[in-house]
Amino acid sequence: MQTKKLVVCGGGGFIGGHLIADLLKQGHQDLRSVDIKPFDEWYQVFPKVENLQLDLQDKAACEQSLRGAAIVYNLAADMGGMGFIENNRALCMLSVLINTHLLMAARKFGIARFFYASSACVYAADKQVSADVIPLKESDAYPAMPEDGYGWEKLFSERMCRHFREDFGVTTRVARFHNVYGPHGTYDGGREKAPAAICRKVIQAKMSGKHEIEIWGDGHQTRSFMYIDDCLKGTQAILNSDILEPINLGSNELVTINGLVDMVEDIAGIKLKRSYNLKAPKGVNGRNSDNALIRKYLKWEPNTRLRDGMEKTYAWIYEQMVNGRPHAAKREPGLATA
Repeated sequence: MQTKKLVVCGGGGFIGGHLIADLLKQGHQDLRSVDIKPFDEWYQVFPKVENLQLDLQDKAACEQSLRGAAIVYNLAADMGGMGFIENNRALCMLSVLINTHLLMAARKFGIARFFYASSACVYAADKQVSADVIPLKESDAYPAMPEDGYGWEKLFSERMCRHFREDFGVTTRVARFHNVYGPHGTYDGGREKAPAAICRKVIQAKMSGKHEIEIWGDGHQTRSFMYIDDCLKGTQAILNSDILEPINLGSNELVTINGLVDMVEDIAGIKLKRSYNLKAPKGVNGRNSDNALIRKYLKWEPNTRLRDGMEKTYAWIYEQMVNGRPHAAKREPGLATA
C-alpha cells in the first residue's frame, strides 16, 4: 500500500492526526488529510501530507477528497463527549451526510478499501442499565435502541457501508470504537471525553490550590477506555482484514468514573474533595467491550494498561495547561497551510 494514495477524513482531529503520524512513520508518502477545521485548529499537522480544509458534508468536497485515492479512512464526524452528544443530537445526525457522500465518491472512483469509524454508542440502551455491565457483544446492537442522535447516525452509517459493499462492491470495513483517549486530543471546550476532562479538572485544582472536583453523575458508572496506540493498530488491522461485519475495537479493562478520578489523583499526587452533579449528562450506567470476536479474527485485542495510558495523557495535558496552550497543534517545521 505504500505506493497508493491514502486519505484520512477527519485528519485534523484527535484520532486522525495520530493515524497520519503513524502512517508517515511506516513510510507511506502519498497521504491526503481532510478536515473542516481551519489548519490552526488541527491537533497535528504534517508538511509532507496534502492537507485540505473541506466540509465533508458536501458531496463535491467528498469527491475532491477521494479523487485519485486507493484507501480511505473515514474518521470524520461532528461529535464530542457525552456533554456534547446529549445536547447536539441534530448536529450529530447530520454526520450521516459525510459517510453518505464519501461512500458515493468511493463507488464512483473505485476505492479499493473504505474504513468507517463507528462507535460503541450504537449498542442498545437496555444492555447498559447496570454499572456491573456484561461486556457488549457485536450482536447486542440489535434490536436497535442506540444512543439518541449520535448512536442512531453511527448505526445507520454501518448499514450503509454494508449495503454499498453488498450492492455496489465497495470493500468496506467497520470498527466500533470504545472511548479512545490519549495525548493530542480535546481536553476542554465541551467536546472532551471523561479521561481528558478528569485530567484537566485535577490539573486545574492542583494549579489553583482549590482542591475540589465536580464529577458528572454519581461516579459509579463504569466504562472501558482504549489508548490511542491500540486504536491505530486495530484500525489498520481491521481495514486490511477479511472481517465483513462491524467489530468491537476497545479495551475490556473496566473502571468506574470514581476509580478513574482515583487514578488521576494518584498520578498528580493530590487528593480532592468531590462533589457530584447528578443533573449533568452521564450517559449509560455501564459499558464494556466484549473482545471475543477481535481475538478470534486478529489474535489480538487492545491491551494498553489504563494506568500507563493515563500517565501519558495526563503528562501531555499538564504541559499544555502549564504553558497556556489549549489544543495546541503539533506542527513539523516548514508547514505551509496556504
